[in-house]
Amino acid sequence: MNAAAAATAIRLNVRVSLVITLAAFVGVVAFFWPFVVAPGKLGSNYAPPLIFGALLVLVLCVVLSEIAEGGINSKALAMLGVLSAVNAALRPLGAGTAGIETVFFVLVLAGRVYGPGFGFILGCTSLFTSALITGGVGPWMPYQMFGCAFVGMLAGFLPRATGRREVLMLATYGSLSGYLFGFLLNLSFWPFSLDPDSSIAYLPGLPFTEQWQRYLAFDLATSLGWDTGRAVTNFVCIVLAGPAVLTTFRRAARRARFRAPVRFSTSRPTPPPDGK
Repeated sequence: MNAAAAATAIRLNVRVSLVITLAAFVGVVAFFWPFVVAPGKLGSNYAPPLIFGALLVLVLCVVLSEIAEGGINSKALAMLGVLSAVNAALRPLGAGTAGIETVFFVLVLAGRVYGPGFGFILGCTSLFTSALITGGVGPWMPYQMFGCAFVGMLAGFLPRATGRREVLMLATYGSLSGYLFGFLLNLSFWPFSLDPDSSIAYLPGLPFTEQWQRYLAFDLATSLGWDTGRAVTNFVCIVLAGPAVLTTFRRAARRARFRAPVRFSTSRPTPPPDGK
């Protein structure tokens, strides 16, 4: 068993991989709903994000149950609880200040060391726990959970690297994921955030290319500064703390031996001497 396999806390079998792939498709539809369903076609202007948000909750429940059935042992569960609590405690330290968010770098590093399945679950549980602590529960929460779940999962699929190259790769990925997270989350509320007469507002019925140009302009004008703060925070935190955190995570993985095989001895015990 190599080091990567030994560190993988949650194994993704074929069935779980298929479920996550289907979940990714549902997630893409949920985020890009403004290009699929116009506001007002499902009963009210606010129905699409609510419906897709509820659908994301159901999809996440299915994925988590499939991963749990596929094999998450007590050691992985304990590690998940600890890191979820750490992320929940870190998030209030930065969220809401110029886009500085401290929750992502732990998510990226944990997904890298413990595998994509662990990263997926940690993204869900971290945002759910922090939302309960900070009072951030709302229709946007499923989108945040889903976005962070895929940030953590994709970190587990990054190519092999060691030393400074690995830290630089993770820092670059963390920076890009900061922009991607903001880009996706903006899609969930873009149709309701501006005056319809604005040149960057959502306008039902427009061709896809024009609608896409409007959204790009909206994202650049309203979210670029915030997303840049998140991206810079991720990059700096991973560069500075990444080597130490990666070493700590890998040492914990070696001691926990998440995927250690169970062996049963076939030798018969030696019988005690006569009279004893």
